[in-house]
Amino acid sequence: MFILNHRRWIRIFSPFVLMVSLLAGKEHSSLKVGFWNVENLFDEHNDKGVNDDEFALGGKKEMKPDVMILKLKNLSEVLTKINPDIFGLCEIENKDMLERWNQFCDVRDYSIVHYDSPDNRGIDVALYYDASKVQILSSKPIHLSLPTGGKTRDILFVKLESDGHSFYVFVNHWPSKYGGVKKTIPLRAAAGKTLRIEIEKILNKDPSADIIVMGDLNDEPTDPSVNKHLGASMNLSDLGRGKSILWNVMKPFHRNPNGSTYKYGGKDMVYDHLIVSRGLMDDRGWGLVSNSVSVFDGEKYRQHGGKYDGFPFRFWAGSRLLGGYSDHMPIFLEIEIK
Repeated sequence: MFILNHRRWIRIFSPFVLMVSLLAGKEHSSLKVGFWNVENLFDEHNDKGVNDDEFALGGKKEMKPDVMILKLKNLSEVLTKINPDIFGLCEIENKDMLERWNQFCDVRDYSIVHYDSPDNRGIDVALYYDASKVQILSSKPIHLSLPTGGKTRDILFVKLESDGHSFYVFVNHWPSKYGGVKKTIPLRAAAGKTLRIEIEKILNKDPSADIIVMGDLNDEPTDPSVNKHLGASMNLSDLGRGKSILWNVMKPFHRNPNGSTYKYGGKDMVYDHLIVSRGLMDDRGWGLVSNSVSVFDGEKYRQHGGKYDGFPFRFWAGSRLLGGYSDHMPIFLEIEIK
């Protein structure tokens, strides 16, 4: 029997093993990128100048310490199951709540990108990211100037890098339909136009830039704010035609009773979007992994029976505690180095 001394074997073969390992790592380098509207993650303090008193201790919702713990545990359960490398978030009151939530997460220790928005309710958008896998090159809040002069959430811009390749993420929470659908159409149109300007600045310098737009847009993929003003079509073949500059990858879930991200009046809707640039379909840098776009779902995350059958199992129903998760379903996709 031929026996090779193990130390000599290591000296002879370790460079080869290292090379194979590096190649394998490069071949399988991927990131899971997601988004979730977490439904009113407020702290227990009544802040001056902010409409958050109903969530404060002694407020209308009768918030108590054990209720906050339940909320954070439920959010952490979902976050752990999705296990994203990058996770956009909205309806977060402040960075402190992000840090408190992160303490409940068993899988990873997330770093945070967050800026305070001028929103009347004090809610913001933010980004969790795994600093061991991605690095932040730059970030900034993009202010939305509304035709009414009202205040709303900023758009969060983040430029990231991993494995030597950069990409861009925009986290959104556009103005809601509160006050009437028709009356608020111009607000979301303004958001779409503002975001498009920022994206075109990038694409004018680098047409193959890898860009991911995520967020609760409070409109569906076929609404003008998304389809026309932002220029995001659900048909990949539309890119480069007319005003379409982006691909909205949520088509499989649009009007799908088994995959809606949001429901209102019994109607299955996609309010939560993942939208990508053409650069994620080319043969260099980052690319969208085929069939990776998903809505996180499951029986325990939906309500069953009665008027709200199939609705996301939310945490609050008005001032009544249901003890669920959120009124929106999380969404995610995967990208990989090509």
